[in-house]
Amino acid sequence: MLHEVKFLSFNERDTVYGWIYVPACRPVGIIQLIHGFGEHSRRYLHMITSFMEAGYIVAADDHVGHGKTAVENDRWGDWGDKGFETMMEDEKKLHDITVEKYPDIPYFMFGHSMGSFITRMYMAKYGEDLAGATICGTTGVWPNLAENIALLQGLVNEGKGAESDPTLGAKFMGWMFARCAEGVKLGNEWICDDPDVQKDHAEDPFDAFTKPTSNRAWLYFNQMMESITGEEWAKKVPVNLPVYNIAGDQDPVGQYGTGVYQTANWLADTGHDVTTVLYTGYRHEIHNYAEIRDQVEQGIISFFDTVAY
Repeated sequence: MLHEVKFLSFNERDTVYGWIYVPACRPVGIIQLIHGFGEHSRRYLHMITSFMEAGYIVAADDHVGHGKTAVENDRWGDWGDKGFETMMEDEKKLHDITVEKYPDIPYFMFGHSMGSFITRMYMAKYGEDLAGATICGTTGVWPNLAENIALLQGLVNEGKGAESDPTLGAKFMGWMFARCAEGVKLGNEWICDDPDVQKDHAEDPFDAFTKPTSNRAWLYFNQMMESITGEEWAKKVPVNLPVYNIAGDQDPVGQYGTGVYQTANWLADTGHDVTTVLYTGYRHEIHNYAEIRDQVEQGIISFFDTVAY
């Protein structure tokens, strides 16, 4: 069964589009799947199918400025003007819609990349909603964060928030290509070293990755990361919420493992139960490597199963 749902974004402007995928069995739990920057939730169909086959309902949406939500609202790379918590609050709305349809079932969250940042924000504010969480391809201390925020806040203060500076993407993310020996051709080589995945990502008409991002959205992106940095963030997460922290050890977002373990240590040092797994030799999208995606998905399912059953 498939429900298509829509709701007013926290930004009070856009209609967010989402889907609730329901397996033809008695569900053992619900997994809310949160996609990353510049992409959309249907890039996770293989994972969604695996979760359903394991007996889980899956809820997913396309963020403001992304995917079908961007298409229907005709607003690419524009997150509105209500603050950096917009996407996280939209995920809370999707959670509430899903729970109303399917109450009293263990509820889990999976977030990849920016989706992991949103998940971490959600854990800190609404962690009591969750029985467990998986963060995939997450980060530690983002490079030059204070400098980035000051630059972007200046642009917004000058009335340029709705504009798009084409140099900012390279400034904030250009360092991610440092270990891409094949060079930069499509501009997404850091996600995965499989050229077919790169091509599919680059040519996907529902991806926002190649479209301009507003200066205000970049500000919110950086402020989002600031809000999940350090033990002050971890202390806000319920101590009884188990966390599964996974990434490739060649993922630049996680600073090649260093940032992934920073996040794990913030949680561990504040008394949380966190399991960290690094996949050796793999870049950002470990779930899109054909040779390990089944292993990655089964690891997530096994982690959630320990709570659901």
